[in-house]
Amino acid sequence: MNQDSQDPFKGNPQPSWRKPVGMFLILLLIAVWTTIIVNLSPWVGAWPVLVQAIFYLIAGIVWILPLKPLLRWMELGKWRG
Repeated sequence: MNQDSQDPFKGNPQPSWRKPVGMFLILLLIAVWTTIIVNLSPWVGAWPVLVQAIFYLIAGIVWILPLKPLLRWMELGKWRG
């Protein structure tokens, strides 16, 4: 059994170092993605309002894509299923 795994039958489960590291990586991902989008705003601001809305809608969803493997790694220690 892995040292990082938690056994529900044990009275004292071992804490995993992956969860705090993963939380930090999520915050870093949000900060980097926000910085990228903010730096694009002068060009995006010149676009028609409807196109801006579509851009920001897509940009607001795309950052979520890397979260699935990151959350899996935090929980299981594997990047892929």
